[in-house]
Amino acid sequence: MDKFYIEQSIPLAGEVKVSGAKNAALPIIAAALLPDSPCKLDDIPDLRDVNHLSQILEGMGARVEYGPNSLEIDPRSVDEFEADPELAQKLRASYYILGVMLAKTGRARTSLPGGCKIGNRPIDLHLKGFRALGAEVEIEKGTVEVRADNLRGSDIYLDYPSVGATINIMLAASRAEGRTVIENAAREPEIVDLANFLTVMGAEIKGVGTDVIKIEGVDEMHGVEHEIIPDRIEAGTYIIAGALAGEDVFVRNVLDEHLKPLLAKLREMGVEIQQDISGVRVSRPETLNSVDVKTLPYPGFPTDLQAQMMVLLTQAESSSVVTETVWEDRFSHVEELNRMGARIKLDDNSALITPAGLEGAEVTAPDLRAGAALILAGLIAEGETVIKEISHVRRGYERVVEKINGLGGSMEQIKDRKNQVTTA
Repeated sequence: MDKFYIEQSIPLAGEVKVSGAKNAALPIIAAALLPDSPCKLDDIPDLRDVNHLSQILEGMGARVEYGPNSLEIDPRSVDEFEADPELAQKLRASYYILGVMLAKTGRARTSLPGGCKIGNRPIDLHLKGFRALGAEVEIEKGTVEVRADNLRGSDIYLDYPSVGATINIMLAASRAEGRTVIENAAREPEIVDLANFLTVMGAEIKGVGTDVIKIEGVDEMHGVEHEIIPDRIEAGTYIIAGALAGEDVFVRNVLDEHLKPLLAKLREMGVEIQQDISGVRVSRPETLNSVDVKTLPYPGFPTDLQAQMMVLLTQAESSSVVTETVWEDRFSHVEELNRMGARIKLDDNSALITPAGLEGAEVTAPDLRAGAALILAGLIAEGETVIKEISHVRRGYERVVEKINGLGGSMEQIKDRKNQVTTA
């Protein structure tokens, strides 16, 4: 099993380019099955989740051609309504096959999805939406099947602004008969990117980016070329790296309007930030002010940056509190950071962070964003940090070793000290 080996790397300097957004690419790849002609998708990140979903589409009969950070998807030969069970269990986004194939053929089946273990993540809101559109839902032995002879538009209120449910209902409603209204919808930029893709293909969608989305179903869609938006979580991770150990770090290909809560908190901490049309420049100040952070659905502070932010707060001048409101089990990184000398105490859904110097240790990445946080910790920890279970990180960060080292970091991915270095 490969591991990351990281040596203390202070200061960081240079430029890093942000890849296309994983959480936008995945639903858009699934949605490429909807039209009656091929689609070309650009700025697709080379990640395990993307590869697994592409393989699911191929298993359903689609033709997929892989280019450098691009995919060409031809859905005309799709002849299967079920996602490969083994692949579906490897990524949470496999559930988008339900909304897409329900809209396309009136029937879909997939295993209950996998992904990071960050708390209870049921798909009940997805299924509630499908039922409201007229679908029958069956769950048996870990498999979900949805069927509908004729999807009809409906008014749907989400009890929680779930990103996945909002996307899945949009996908199904895009070719349903009549009008669908989703209230208390999620507002994330990745949803806006999907809606733009669907609209160019011929869908009629209004209100995206607000909490009320209106969709008029259409009979036909046509293939288009589409460029994926930059990954705001990857961007935020490298911006935090600059705040943590940067002398002059420029993060290129950033839509800074997607990161307002993070940039506001960093400025409160005294971090030097300059924004322009092409990216964000960041440097660490002599002293980091303490701040409290509370995660919220977009446009609040992203839960996917909570772990990385916690590493930064270990270096503040006084104690800080992080409160997690999105997922109930998103503090798995705390035990690992404490192994490195952090002083973090948990109390239900809050964490008290007391400033502490960090020391290298052997730690385990329990999930994707926790793995990113451990990389950041390794960059400032005295000595060497070894991170196990790095497959989580490779699900969401493209060429992470290359990008960290491009900023002056000292990071390797290897099986053991006797084997050659591999890439991530």
